[in-house]
Amino acid sequence: MTAADLIAFLGRNRAVMRVEITRVRGSSPREEGAVMFVAKGEMVGTIGGGQLEYMALDQARKLLNFGEESGFMDVPLGPEIGQCCGGRVEITLALMGAQAREEAIAQVTKDAAAMPHVYVFGAGHVGRALADQFQHLPLRCVLVDSRSAELALCQAQVETRLTALPEAEVRHAPAGSAFIVLTHDHALDFLLTSEVLARRDARWVGMIGSNTKRGNFESFARSTCAGLMTDTLNCPIGNKDGASGSRDKRPAVIAAMVVAEVIIALTSETAAQPVVAPS
Repeated sequence: MTAADLIAFLGRNRAVMRVEITRVRGSSPREEGAVMFVAKGEMVGTIGGGQLEYMALDQARKLLNFGEESGFMDVPLGPEIGQCCGGRVEITLALMGAQAREEAIAQVTKDAAAMPHVYVFGAGHVGRALADQFQHLPLRCVLVDSRSAELALCQAQVETRLTALPEAEVRHAPAGSAFIVLTHDHALDFLLTSEVLARRDARWVGMIGSNTKRGNFESFARSTCAGLMTDTLNCPIGNKDGASGSRDKRPAVIAAMVVAEVIIALTSETAAQPVVAPS
């Protein structure tokens, strides 16, 4: 749910119920603070789907139909409702006034600004396949290339950067970003990857290639980048030369494997820890 989605939704609906998970005990489909917004004919956001969300949606619309301003639910997630998460959740429902609407839009905007960045260097087949998949995730994907024709082929709703100095994008990226390097030029791959590793604050760093290319990069790093640590580099990426169980090298398949690794790195518990700032 983007700020634009919420603004459009609120603009179409005068009566909206804000539905929030306010307490979780045990396992649940979503965490405390998860919200959705419910009108009589549509909704945006999610509190996890399944029977729990269906019940909350039904309760929100009952409140709207009867003109009620608030409600509360305490739901055990067991066989009683056919959703065996094993925990228990409390849900608060509140009719949104003008201030609540402004606060909701401000919060969604703030969340969007805080989303992690993923930089994809190279708008070739795999780069565009990555953009296609990243566009659906809660992150800010930036596709970077020096070739306008390749960038023009990208149909994904991501940011694109046409630049002759892609290394500047590395230097200006916020701490905690992820970087995927797969340009049309091995020398440029080495330059960008060394720039990323020198920062020492990336959540994930990957360079397309093979075990041979990784060995060549490590030799390059030893000879030209004194003290550069390469242990955090993921290379090869995607099928890992078959180590992942798949030798499928189609761009969409490689992209799916890389996206899974990146989103795990960005959303794991350790991702919430402070990163090491560049020296």
